[in-house]
Amino acid sequence: MSNAFYNEERKFLNGARARWKEFKYVGGVVMQFLKGFRNLHFIGPCVTVFGSARFKEDHPYYELAREVSAEIAKLGFTVMTGGGPGIMEAANRGAKEAGGLSVGCNILLPHEQKHNPYLDRYVTMEYFFVRKELLRKYSFAFVVLPGGFGTLDEFFETLTLIQTGKIDRFPIVVMGVGYHQEIIAHVQRMMDEETISPDDMDLLLFTDSVEEVMAHIRKHAEGSPSVKLEPPRKASWLLGERKLKRA
Repeated sequence: MSNAFYNEERKFLNGARARWKEFKYVGGVVMQFLKGFRNLHFIGPCVTVFGSARFKEDHPYYELAREVSAEIAKLGFTVMTGGGPGIMEAANRGAKEAGGLSVGCNILLPHEQKHNPYLDRYVTMEYFFVRKELLRKYSFAFVVLPGGFGTLDEFFETLTLIQTGKIDRFPIVVMGVGYHQEIIAHVQRMMDEETISPDDMDLLLFTDSVEEVMAHIRKHAEGSPSVKLEPPRKASWLLGERKLKRA
């Protein structure tokens, strides 16, 4: 991809521009959302797995993501990721190996992030905020494994939206306790200082136990309208829709 898109992003964030340029940008965002809706309309309910793109196949966190995602798939959830390598690949791979559905919502980057080979379906976005909304829109729960700035951004933004009632309350699991120990300590500090309340922690679990993750997701899934499969909807050939089928 050329640098034109990245130059456009930088120009947009430099303040007010001509009205037609702002309108053109908004139109591009709308088209990105429509692209996501058309490709992901029939995939739910999902559990989204976040984590670094940089961990290789021989890393323990890769194997942990693969294992927990296989168990998630066995519960009947579609496993959704950012569609790239590393933890994302491991999660999609685990879902496929367990006979579940595996989807990705990829992102275009200056050094393009290629989608991994374990996806039943994927869509590639240009805007991070569109991508994050799509990952939340179709998800009942999040599993956060070790990652970088992007992973923490997705984690804390989702917590903030739940805390403020902007989205439904759903479980968030953080795995890799040793890796996240400073974050765990900081969350406890926020509770001690009363900048967050104990209720904010009800749906948040820190653990390295796959069994605990499954129990946590099952507990919140029981009776939740978010995980009830909707009546079968017909795919529209005119809109380019097609349903996913399990292997």
